[in-house]
Amino acid sequence: MAILPHNSQLLDAGGRPLCSLRAINRLDEAEKERVYSRLLPQRLLDVLGVGGNSFCNSAGQRLISFIAPEGLPLVRIEARSKPQDGVTVFFLELSDTQFHQMELSFCIIRDPDSPSYAVDVDEAGRNNWFASQGRNIPEELRAMRAGLFPNQTHHGLQLFANFFPLLECFTDSLGIQMIVAEPLSYDNAIRYEKYGFDYLRGRRLMLEIDREFQPGGRYFSRLDGSTPFRMPGMERTVNGRSWAIHDGIMDEPWDEVQIYRIVGVHAGINTFPGREEEKR
Repeated sequence: MAILPHNSQLLDAGGRPLCSLRAINRLDEAEKERVYSRLLPQRLLDVLGVGGNSFCNSAGQRLISFIAPEGLPLVRIEARSKPQDGVTVFFLELSDTQFHQMELSFCIIRDPDSPSYAVDVDEAGRNNWFASQGRNIPEELRAMRAGLFPNQTHHGLQLFANFFPLLECFTDSLGIQMIVAEPLSYDNAIRYEKYGFDYLRGRRLMLEIDREFQPGGRYFSRLDGSTPFRMPGMERTVNGRSWAIHDGIMDEPWDEVQIYRIVGVHAGINTFPGREEEKR
């Protein structure tokens, strides 16, 4: 049963309740796409020039694809500015867990008209899996100086604020009351705090990070200019801290942070209360 105001239980074309992604994935393709299209912000469709329910542009080119295999509890939505473009403008992957939670596995939103930074490959051009298999320092420097966060290949479209209410409403309409995620970086965790998430695991770590970036803290003392990612003053912004953490300034790698959001409840967590706003 949905709990958000003006929201209702999601039903299939026959009026039967839908309570999971696995149930949606049993529908025929047209109905499945109709259901999952609820997750697409209107501004994304405007950017792509997609109208109606065809998921095509004015030239009739299909720009949005839904990958939702029958029998599996997951969906992937990919939107491109051109049909064969290797870079997605919007990439979303969701799954529902055995505990009746909605897992936000990935949400990547890119501005297709912004410059590209090859931080997703090593210096030999091999996929580095979010820098876990090598880094591309020259490209990371370019990205950092352009104001991007670690692992960002393009500037975003500032669309997450449009997307997240749709995800919360969609989750609620399935009768699911918790959204869970694993932020891949410090800046992701801070961003999720803004949207009302709390920590299943990692809150103590986040508070420790804030404490150790204060004057006298061990991370503060390591902002010694030894690399471009460890310059004095970087402790004051989310961007600066993120790049320093990405550069290995912590005693252990960033890992195993898990977060959750109860539908309709903003947790009010802020583990970096003294941050300065980014200068773009």
